[in-house]
Amino acid sequence: MRYNQAWKRRCLQQRLCELRKQKNRSQTELGHLAELHYTHIGRFERGTSRPSGDTLKRLADALGVTSDYLLDGATDEAAKARFEDRELLKQFQEVEQLPDEDKNVVKKLLAAFLTQKYLQALAR
Repeated sequence: MRYNQAWKRRCLQQRLCELRKQKNRSQTELGHLAELHYTHIGRFERGTSRPSGDTLKRLADALGVTSDYLLDGATDEAAKARFEDRELLKQFQEVEQLPDEDKNVVKKLLAAFLTQKYLQALAR
């Protein structure tokens, strides 16, 4: 378990540093975008400190990636999804807990609603 945590921390360090450099940002600039002091960025990149959940999200937002990507390198569509509407996110999380049959009903309702909106937009 400890090996896995150390490996993830090293990967976080590498991804953070590589992304910052790809975006041609200094530690100071990234710190400003993420509302952190530049010394924290250096500590995260060296692995002498780990960001909290909130700090990780601010770093991810500043770099245009997800927290999942910074932590695990996840690039699948599910990891890229971002919900600005927290109430909608909560509702989707609740739907996720339903039995498959109920989830399928919600999916069909959502698909029908979106199709209707799409057709209304075409009719304009």
